[in-house]
Amino acid sequence: MKKSAALFLTLSMTLAFSGAAMAEDSTEAVTEAVTEAATEAATEAASEAETEAGSEASAEEKSEGVMTYDEYMAAELDTEVVVETYVQAKQSWWEDKATLYTQDRDGAYFIYNMACSEEDYEKLVPGTKIKVTGYKAEWSGEIEIMDATFEFAEGEEYIAPITDVTELLGTDELIEHQNQYVAFKGLTVEAAGQDEEGNDVAFLYNWDGSGTDGDDLYFNASLNGETYTFTVESYLCDNTTDVYSAVKELQIGDTIDMEGYLYWYEGVNPHITSVTVAE
Repeated sequence: MKKSAALFLTLSMTLAFSGAAMAEDSTEAVTEAVTEAATEAATEAASEAETEAGSEASAEEKSEGVMTYDEYMAAELDTEVVVETYVQAKQSWWEDKATLYTQDRDGAYFIYNMACSEEDYEKLVPGTKIKVTGYKAEWSGEIEIMDATFEFAEGEEYIAPITDVTELLGTDELIEHQNQYVAFKGLTVEAAGQDEEGNDVAFLYNWDGSGTDGDDLYFNASLNGETYTFTVESYLCDNTTDVYSAVKELQIGDTIDMEGYLYWYEGVNPHITSVTVAE
């Protein structure tokens, strides 16, 4: 009897301990599940907050009185505009006037003959943030800011990423990227005109062949049966630059990739800064 009682007591204690262990395991499992769910919820909330913050950043917070890119584009021609933007490239400086390619995260602004001392022009390195006040103008399809003044603005630097617009050639959507830093890939070099002997040539000095080495280079390239004109603007990339030399070496029929700024003149007329011939 004592032995049976002892055995019963042992079994009861074993079952009790097992139950306690199972209860503990269940509690741990529930705790882990709750913790995991809470962590996932916190992570998701943080991700959403980060996305919202990124969206706000991409929308380019502006100082008081400064236009967004959409407001700038909606403004009437010949009206005053105020924008904050970032220098991407400098085309020229002459008699205290600078011409710049600039861009923010929402769009690009071509600034023509902006009042600028030579000393300040040297400070306008790519990425520099500036506040520009001038007048919105249009010349042969090119939207630009003229009669402008500027001041250096506080804030981080910004270099715009390149946008591949190859597939937009020949579409109405292309102009939405006007003045941006863009790429064109897989185009075929076509004849730009003829030399004095009547032979087809791959490029011309000036649009009509009237120039000499050091002037703008004009060349044609095609995609899907349509031919487009591209320019190496000599103020932006003179005859000592790699792109100037590369265009002079082009052969009709070459397949090329290009980079540059989506300038407009009576239609798309990109100012090219890099040309690579496909292997």
